[in-house]
Amino acid sequence: MAGQTVTIFGGSGFIGRYVVARLADRGWTVRVAVRHPRQAQFLKPLGNVGQIVAVRARLQSDAEVTAAVQGADAVVNLVGILAEGGAQSFEALQHLGAQRIAEIAAAEGITRFVQMSAIGADPDAEAEYARTKGLGEMAVRSAVPEAVVLRPSIVFGPEDGFFNRFAVMARLTPALPLIGGGLTRFQPVYVGDVADAVVAGLEREAARGKTFELGGPRVYSFKELLQLLLKTIRRRRFLVPVPWALAYVQGSILQLLPDPPLTRDQVKLLERDNVVASDALTLADLGIDAPHSVEVIIPTYLERYRPGGRFVPQTPET
Repeated sequence: MAGQTVTIFGGSGFIGRYVVARLADRGWTVRVAVRHPRQAQFLKPLGNVGQIVAVRARLQSDAEVTAAVQGADAVVNLVGILAEGGAQSFEALQHLGAQRIAEIAAAEGITRFVQMSAIGADPDAEAEYARTKGLGEMAVRSAVPEAVVLRPSIVFGPEDGFFNRFAVMARLTPALPLIGGGLTRFQPVYVGDVADAVVAGLEREAARGKTFELGGPRVYSFKELLQLLLKTIRRRRFLVPVPWALAYVQGSILQLLPDPPLTRDQVKLLERDNVVASDALTLADLGIDAPHSVEVIIPTYLERYRPGGRFVPQTPET
């Protein structure tokens, strides 16, 4: 696909930076469509001179989205949030934003489209995150039937918002919470494998029009993930079960903070397992046969949280 142009919405985020690097390495010209182009300048060194360009594109603006996709051969939508804030609502970004991108892409004749969704996406879901992800999938497929939909489980990597957040908590507090007793199951998937899935979704003809669920090689309970985290950073902390009712109360209070560690909507999400369905198309169907494991990857970036480690505070992106 060398010489072709792809527009990536949300390309400066956690997953986006890996997708940009992968596509640039394969010869694509990459437009990174973001609200604040200046904040995406760090991506330019990932490609040759002029290969990666940041453009302004607010999802509420037809004109800016149109300008971002005009002349492109493909579009990737990675936009998503884990908590609402101000005008950044689930409905505006994950449903209506996805709809606007897909409809404008279709009007421009673009049929190569990858939509980043999530396991559990369902228009009828109780959690707003999952509901709007489901509505976004429907809107994209309605406008671009050939679109590829990717549904990852929890995504991990150096800038992730899961292991980093709990590692910070483990440095500061004597206990970590096990919401609902820590029984919810996850199938964590490495961000590099997710980026490879995006590339395959764009370049593999056989993937067009299909939905893939992305998970790593092993399923863990929430409790097992926290135990693995503590073992990795060599810290002993109490794991305290938090009943669902109390978790909802905590979420209601904490979601009022500027960067909430927990919201009511996230508690709703935690009530359901987040693993690849037995009948789903997976990473293997995209040619990714050996996904990276949590045990291999997280020691490479959590060392700074160990006692005596050189701790550099970060703001994980989603």
